[in-house]
Amino acid sequence: MRIMALDIGDKTVGVAVSDALLISANGVTTIERVGARKDTTKVLELADEYEVTTIVAGLPLMLSGEDSPQTQKVRDFVELLKNKIRSTGRKINVEFQDERFTTKIAENVLIEADMSRKKRKEIIDRQAAVVILQSYLDKLRIAAAREKG
Repeated sequence: MRIMALDIGDKTVGVAVSDALLISANGVTTIERVGARKDTTKVLELADEYEVTTIVAGLPLMLSGEDSPQTQKVRDFVELLKNKIRSTGRKINVEFQDERFTTKIAENVLIEADMSRKKRKEIIDRQAAVVILQSYLDKLRIAAAREKG
């Protein structure tokens, strides 16, 4: 069982996948957007390849917690993805994860790694997906620890 995270943008979709123990997030790829139908097909191909049971989509909210202009685009993409999952009979859960600050956090990590501006631009979306997924995995661990008491 693995979890996949998506950082959905207008031009690209950053993708990260957890390890089998659901401890750490690893960047996998950046999908160049060509059209929502083909993009969702590519996401599902990756989900099959990594045996994903849950897909977590970053939800771009404003600092106030309200929807941003990008939020509806992400919701539309996720709805199309959910429909494709249903129509193909896959058993994959799809959830949202607040992605406020993820791109900034990802950029800071890459700057600290002394990565060139050009290289950062190439992998920023994938790194943002890693941050989204790691936040989600940490949230799962905290909830599990609370249940144990």
